[in-house]
Amino acid sequence: MAVENKKPIRYGFLLLPNYSMIAVSSAIEAMRMANRLGAEELYEWPTFTMTGEAVAASNGLVIDPSGGIKDAVGLDVVFVCSGIRVRDAWSDSLKSILYKFDQKKTVLGGLCTGTYLLAKAKMLDGYRCTIHWENIASLRETSPNVVVSEELYEIDRNRYTAAGGSAPLDMMLQLIKREHGSELAISISEQFVCDRMRGPYDRQRIPLKLLVGTNQPKLTEAVALMESNLEELIVLDDLASLVGVSRRQLERLFKKYLNCVPRRYYLDLRLKKARQLLLQTDKSVAEVAIACGFVSAPHFSKSYRDRYNISPRDERQLRRVELSSSDNR
Repeated sequence: MAVENKKPIRYGFLLLPNYSMIAVSSAIEAMRMANRLGAEELYEWPTFTMTGEAVAASNGLVIDPSGGIKDAVGLDVVFVCSGIRVRDAWSDSLKSILYKFDQKKTVLGGLCTGTYLLAKAKMLDGYRCTIHWENIASLRETSPNVVVSEELYEIDRNRYTAAGGSAPLDMMLQLIKREHGSELAISISEQFVCDRMRGPYDRQRIPLKLLVGTNQPKLTEAVALMESNLEELIVLDDLASLVGVSRRQLERLFKKYLNCVPRRYYLDLRLKKARQLLLQTDKSVAEVAIACGFVSAPHFSKSYRDRYNISPRDERQLRRVELSSSDNR
């Protein structure tokens, strides 16, 4: 339900040298459009730097900041915005500033590689977060107490993180939906010619070679076989035989490079395809189940709910309600 007659929600953006302009502008543009389409001013988005002096984005463009982050007051959320050469943006001063905002119960977030800086400041320990796929492996290596996902964005309690690129737009649409209702979020999505609002379980498209390296052809071949056999499943022993390794060796490869067992990886591939079919076709739930290698609709529904926290029928119905709301505006 929309929130009315309240002060604008203030999202502050801490711009660090070489920050990602597309990530920052994607988040800000969602709020600009919310103000344009809403009945009142719903959001404010002041920008800050460490010193109050302007810094260049990775594309060389400059946004004049509202001031220095030390002087920022009245912020509901602070996004740490970074990009390339993120390690150069780290400082003890940044850590101190983030700690002070956290002590004031300000929501903290990271756009693109800003997540890395939050993690380094120990602000993400025990939280789920995400980061651009180029940095996932290194973040997992350097921050063992952080749960790093491959999703486009993560909204975990008082921590908001987005992977960069256009992902902050999707995250802001979800936050706008939560703060002011789905009708407004859908209208914003239409204004930006987005074919759909990507949800919290949409993953980044991460090149497999980046995850496993170019020196793991057996694992790459195994995954390719899985991807091409989502309806008629290949049993694990046969899969191992086809790529020329033992079952135990294949299991070790999946665990080491993909952090899961082959059966789980295969299931995730099938559920991802199932979700696409549910939201993009008129196939029945039973037909989707068969197309994705499930022996029965009940088994499919249970697996789907376990993965996405919603049943296939309910998710499809929710999508139809959103579309109907948009059509009837």
